[in-house]
Amino acid sequence: MLSSTADHLFWMARSMERAENTARMLDVTYRMSLLTRSTAEPFQQWSAMLSISGLHVDFDERNVDLNAESVLRFMALDEDNPSSIFSSLQNARENARAVRGTVTSEMWEALNHTWLQIRDMQARGIPEDGVSAFFEWVKERSHHSRGITHGTLLRDDAFRFLRLGTFLERADNTARILDVKYHIMLPSLADVGGAGDYYQWSSLLRSVSAFESYRKVYRDQITPRRVAELLILRADMPRSLAACTNEVNRLVQEINGPRSGELVRRSGLLHAELKFGRIDEIVELGLHEYLTGFLNRIHTIGALIDQTYFWSDEA
Repeated sequence: MLSSTADHLFWMARSMERAENTARMLDVTYRMSLLTRSTAEPFQQWSAMLSISGLHVDFDERNVDLNAESVLRFMALDEDNPSSIFSSLQNARENARAVRGTVTSEMWEALNHTWLQIRDMQARGIPEDGVSAFFEWVKERSHHSRGITHGTLLRDDAFRFLRLGTFLERADNTARILDVKYHIMLPSLADVGGAGDYYQWSSLLRSVSAFESYRKVYRDQITPRRVAELLILRADMPRSLAACTNEVNRLVQEINGPRSGELVRRSGLLHAELKFGRIDEIVELGLHEYLTGFLNRIHTIGALIDQTYFWSDEA
């Protein structure tokens, strides 16, 4: 497969997954902001949302007040923000258009239809009573696109690069979503209790489609430690860090290549650490510190994927 084709497929999948996960992060922050106990807390939540996403500087350049409406507009529909949902769906569509001969017609039609819809929404804006409905629409379009890919695409390297992009992006974003909650609301694992805290953790679990899974696994009250264990170490939880790194590790081994030694080593090491890790060790290190380190390692693996598969020999 040509490196340019693999590059387009990889980023097509990453962009679609990024749109979905940005919607998930915004959704959990929005829901938490409705449960706050003081007028200062929403400001802190939206500010932390921008910082964790690495977008604080870009937002400050807009010279607008920091509130729910402005952050939602910036991260959902701002065409000048390359990480917004709008830009991510546009990038997914453009990358698919570049490889029309590789993706199936059904895949192209799904992505193109999604793009046409988000373009219309961008012109109208998100109604105040339709914020959650908009996030659900983004998630549904991502599920739809992924389902069509599974149902129509040959299981060759094109499929593997799509999956690689999906799970690398998902690992990154699950870590960020989990960090949003801890970074904003719970600096210490011991500082927990009350009905408000229960609803906050419930919102977090629902944002990653893990509420029912939590109930099946633990059958008890929701606690921060168990939420962290589910979303980090449980390989049978589809959006957990362990599940994502399992797939990344498997895919880089299947794709392989003459220059993939360091990539295989790094992905295998991260996979092993999550497979044999313990939540007590993570808590002792500090969850925020652990997630920050994980994000740095995922970024390194992404850079190695770029160097290994996408850089041409002439570069």
